[in-house]
Amino acid sequence: MHEQRFEATEKIMELQFAHLERRLEQIEALIERLEKRLWLSVYGVVAVVVTQAVQGILDYAPN
Repeated sequence: MHEQRFEATEKIMELQFAHLERRLEQIEALIERLEKRLWLSVYGVVAVVVTQAVQGILDYAPN
């Protein structure tokens, strides 16, 4: 009886850890996608700033 209870507890723990591992993998994938979006936004802002700086320089350049 005690051994059956122990085996059942082990099986429940295995299932819980498997579920937890799958959930962590999903969270990691979500974080990776979020990180890519963040870097894309950063590069976009840098591109706008550089474009405006170059255009400002060209506006003041002698013709």
